[in-house]
Amino acid sequence: MTAQRVNPSPLAGEGGLRRRRRAGEGARPLTRVARELRSRMTDAERKLWFALKDRRFAACKFRRQVPVRPYIADFLCFELRLIVEVDGGQHAESVRDIERDNWLAQNEFRVLRFWNNDVLQNLEGVLTCLAEQVDRTPHPSSRFRETPPSPARGEGKKADRAMSRNAMNSNRER
Repeated sequence: MTAQRVNPSPLAGEGGLRRRRRAGEGARPLTRVARELRSRMTDAERKLWFALKDRRFAACKFRRQVPVRPYIADFLCFELRLIVEVDGGQHAESVRDIERDNWLAQNEFRVLRFWNNDVLQNLEGVLTCLAEQVDRTPHPSSRFRETPPSPARGEGKKADRAMSRNAMNSNRER
């Protein structure tokens, strides 16, 4: 026979009493930082966000302060793989920004940078520049597919079956 346990299992699991988590507690560090940045937007970011949110701009879905691996993007449209950064003077000729842009480019993101004062004083010009970039972007699914087979040129499923039948017949004749 098997021995019975003397002690019942603890009521709150193996670790004893558990406390409730607060909002954001236990989140990854970048997510926590992104949440904080969303609550402390600059005036320029707030103005641009008002123009981009809710698919107001070219029906594109933009998100703000999004973690993208080791970085946080100010505004990101995943569908277009387009990142919009709104920078202050501290970003002028920043080596870290150059490294960041290179990493994002290697991961197929395009980065557009605008100065705070451009957004605040010339939002229409910023949106025009952004619209030009959106127009240059190919349809997202075209990145993942090759040119479809052309039945007119003998390509496609029927042509593949016919070729495999011919190959089988030629093997039989040998």
